Amino acid sequence: MAYYHGDEYGQTIGILPGPPPVGPYYWWEAGAMWGTMVDYWFYTGDDQFNNVTTEALLFQAAAPQNSYQPINWTASLGNDDQAFWGMAAMLAAEVNFPNPPKDQPQWLALAQAVFNTQAPRWELEDCNGGLRWQIPRSNGGFNYKNSIANVCFLNIAARLARYTNNETYAQWVETTWDWMEGVKYIDKSYNVFDGGHVEHNCTDINPVQFSANAAVLIHGAAIMYNHTNSQKWRTRVSGLLNRTIEHFFPNGIMVERACELDDRVQCNVDQHSFKGYMHRALATVALVAPFTHENITNVLRTSTQGAVKSCLSDGTCGFRWTTGNYDGDVGMGPAGQEMSALAALMTQLVDQQPVAGPLTNTTGGTSVGDPDAGSIPNTLPTLAPITQADRGGAGFLTAFVLTSLLGCLIWISSEWAEGK
Repeated sequence: MAYYHGDEYGQTIGILPGPPPVGPYYWWEAGAMWGTMVDYWFYTGDDQFNNVTTEALLFQAAAPQNSYQPINWTASLGNDDQAFWGMAAMLAAEVNFPNPPKDQPQWLALAQAVFNTQAPRWELEDCNGGLRWQIPRSNGGFNYKNSIANVCFLNIAARLARYTNNETYAQWVETTWDWMEGVKYIDKSYNVFDGGHVEHNCTDINPVQFSANAAVLIHGAAIMYNHTNSQKWRTRVSGLLNRTIEHFFPNGIMVERACELDDRVQCNVDQHSFKGYMHRALATVALVAPFTHENITNVLRTSTQGAVKSCLSDGTCGFRWTTGNYDGDVGMGPAGQEMSALAALMTQLVDQQPVAGPLTNTTGGTSVGDPDAGSIPNTLPTLAPITQADRGGAGFLTAFVLTSLLGCLIWISSEWAEGK
């Protein structure tokens, strides 16, 4: 939280310093940070950051639509950016994070608003489905349909399906999974590739694998397993988990394989935060899909030991967890790696919570939803009904105007007739 200044005079509530060149962080990462702080409260019971977390999540929701599409960021907005804020709100509903005042948007409704604004963006014209990465046509990623946009959409839909027991959300989860398999973003070995371009019908697959894609997807898949208790989703969770551990946890400690190389680190600011999302996602998977519990808790324990060794006594943490010491990596903006180390530590408390898994509206969840959330309210003024007196006044005014106009026409005609 030392990197957050939005609660200081003259700063913008809810965001980390940025975007470049103003600061290193993009808007979406603040949404991920607030999700981390919701989990921090859930795991530790420490509520000292609750007020600032609530303030941030409500302010950036952007009234009156309250769908995490603030005007300041719409020109550069991606579906994944919006979804990271929506997932933070969904988490707040699932863990009974203190509800906002009744005159403010509620956590569940905020997540529904994100879903309701994204579902209409699903398009069949290109690649037979899927969400584009970027929302504005002018953005470079508009023609890229990538995994992160679609797994975030799947994740929110799965969690809404489980929380509300509304099968419309569950159908969207099935549609999104089937599409991702169909375009081979998810292969038979449960690798999760990054995406493809619409001009190539999404066949020019970028084979890079980021842990954030796998983390958000396995979280959503495990939620669906819990919701349906189906063998199909159990098989998917098992496949994703086995491949995730094999690829991202060599020797039991997490590595961001796409950019954390043996001889150098070439990860950008965003990628410095990905390890935290994986630890948080897997901790939830262990709860909602108990058959994964032993495997997950063992690997998270080993990985957390590596994370702790990367930190100094003052709490400053490095990016590499495999070195056994602090790597001095602060050049890309340290909030992400601090967030990741915090996530690793706090998820070690996963078995000490009074609630076994995310709540729903039938198991103690108290957040209030709104199926129509995200629609733009009618802001036009309501006109008073027309009375008989109004009609009389309008008739008099009309007669006066017509009489005056007729007089003017007669005068003009007489002037022309006299040749003036």
